[in-house]
Amino acid sequence: MLRRLVAGLAAIVLGVEAALLVLVHIVLGRTTANQSMSIAGSDPDVMSKATYVMGAGMGAFLVLCAVLAAVTAIRDRGPGRFGRVVLISGAVTHGVLGILSVALVGWAAFATMMLILCLLVLTLTSYAPRSGDGSGGGAGEDTPPLPPTPPFGEIKPTSP
Repeated sequence: MLRRLVAGLAAIVLGVEAALLVLVHIVLGRTTANQSMSIAGSDPDVMSKATYVMGAGMGAFLVLCAVLAAVTAIRDRGPGRFGRVVLISGAVTHGVLGILSVALVGWAAFATMMLILCLLVLTLTSYAPRSGDGSGGGAGEDTPPLPPTPPFGEIKPTSP
């Protein structure tokens, strides 16, 4: 029950974060276009459009993460390989953004990023594949253990 709640909460938080990030990028793009801002002589229109594209890309990625977390919560089954890779990359992204946000924005933004990171990691670990369930999560109980191998290969005498 708890893992469904965590995955559902992660989906909701990621959806809200996606909407807020898109909104922030729209405001930044409009501000850049209206103020005719440029960095080192860059074209303001290009910078404005790049801001819109970046906001759309990040929003789409976060929506994908939210959908995968919601599907995980609804089905109460772990995500597949693709879903796991996407959620792991979302967790890594939030870790990096959390580190950067301390210096750029402050501790409140860091705490928010770490909360989302924790929700993603908890979702991933609570739906981790178990050994023996056929999902490739490790050696099953029916599989005999491999024989021990010497650390440096077989030892052969050098003289006959």
